[in-house]
Amino acid sequence: MITLSAQSSTPMYEQLYTQLAAEIRSGARAPGSPLPGRRTMANQLGVSVNTVDAAYQMLAAEGLAESRPRSGFYVQDTGGMLCPAPTAPLPETVPDGPAVREPAPRYDLSTGSIDTALFPARSWGRIQKELLYQAPELLQRGPMQGDEDLRREIARYLASYRGVVCTPEQVVVGAGIEYLLGCVAHLFAGSCAAVENPGYTRSRTILENNGISCRLVDIDRHGLPAEGLEACGANLCYVTPSHHFPTGVTMPAWRRAQLLAWAAARPGRYILEDDYDSEFRFSTRPLPSLQGMAGADGPVVYLTTFSKSLAPGIRIACMVLPPHLLKRYRQDFAVYSNTVSRFEQETLCRFMAQGHFTRHIARMRLAYKRRMETFADALRARLGPQLTLDGTRSGLHFLLTLPGAGGERAMVQSARAQGVQLRGLSEYYMARPEACRPDTVVAGYAALRSEDIPAVADALGRAWRPQTHSTCVPPASMV
Repeated sequence: MITLSAQSSTPMYEQLYTQLAAEIRSGARAPGSPLPGRRTMANQLGVSVNTVDAAYQMLAAEGLAESRPRSGFYVQDTGGMLCPAPTAPLPETVPDGPAVREPAPRYDLSTGSIDTALFPARSWGRIQKELLYQAPELLQRGPMQGDEDLRREIARYLASYRGVVCTPEQVVVGAGIEYLLGCVAHLFAGSCAAVENPGYTRSRTILENNGISCRLVDIDRHGLPAEGLEACGANLCYVTPSHHFPTGVTMPAWRRAQLLAWAAARPGRYILEDDYDSEFRFSTRPLPSLQGMAGADGPVVYLTTFSKSLAPGIRIACMVLPPHLLKRYRQDFAVYSNTVSRFEQETLCRFMAQGHFTRHIARMRLAYKRRMETFADALRARLGPQLTLDGTRSGLHFLLTLPGAGGERAMVQSARAQGVQLRGLSEYYMARPEACRPDTVVAGYAALRSEDIPAVADALGRAWRPQTHSTCVPPASMV
């Protein structure tokens, strides 16, 4: 018997539909039998005809009933293809990860964060507000490569500050380096790429996920060696010459020339230049890009992102394609829409055109330099002369080496116990971890508040200082 409740939060037409559907699925209403007329059913239940009609229409839409002109609704003959409606409630969603989570660290020295307090919220927000009222055309779909005005500003900026030689037509805007690197990988599907070791594990994964096999090449103190490229047999080279991650090595001009000579020696060889952290060089102006050395039609695909200079959440990056690859890109991606909001694109365009971006970079560079120097001084004062810091001239992290602190793994764990999160250098080795420098961790300071620096240095001192002053007694296994 069908009963409806006016007190239920479920609409009555849905209650009626649910009960009729259950009767049909269970066989209580035989195939071909008529359903009560809408007025009859409405009178029986004390509801409106529209309520009954809505329930019947839902049954018809699901194939449980059919409407016959001038006759009414009949139970549909489904040929036994209907499954009984589930009678038990669905299980609750199980959250990802372990049931018991460790508390979040008090201080995060990871390399993927920035200081959000440095974001130019006032000028960025003012531009966005103006666009919402003044540029309704941005609600329409834009060009596949990104809006032309933004590409023109990016080309102008890259030419001035990175020595990139390109036209706005060669610039492609996309939602992050990962997306753009996947697009590039598509253009070289089936190729083999040399990847820096240590380096970005994420970049290797993206390349392999898009059909590129990877060969790991150990870097030296000048970056990726050309002889390693030749030996591995790759036709692509993924490299971070301006600021290698995570070591911070800057590739000198002569080594860059060797890489370009390798690419030019055989048709089909290309360099994928990720210009990581190039804006944050504290002592000298960065060397020109590999793309600029090779020229507009050279064998270099240039990639960079605004995630560190603005914010990771804005998701704006760009790449510069040589003309012969650009033609292929336009053919293969012609039906794709651009992945960056046009309001974000135009905001960045005006932010750059009005001079805000260069001033913002200058302020950030000064702020991060002061923070790095303060942090480095605090660590040296707390951890003593055995401490070595490398990579302090550029980027937003440095390598911290402390012999006698128990080794990398113990350093990471004891720091975590003191509320400080950081990673060991060996975590970035994708092969041959035995080549990793011992007793070394990677410390990012971009998201570290200046007022927290003394507390972080004290916490690391408590974590590592006891081991540095212990007497040199060999372990029992070595006696």
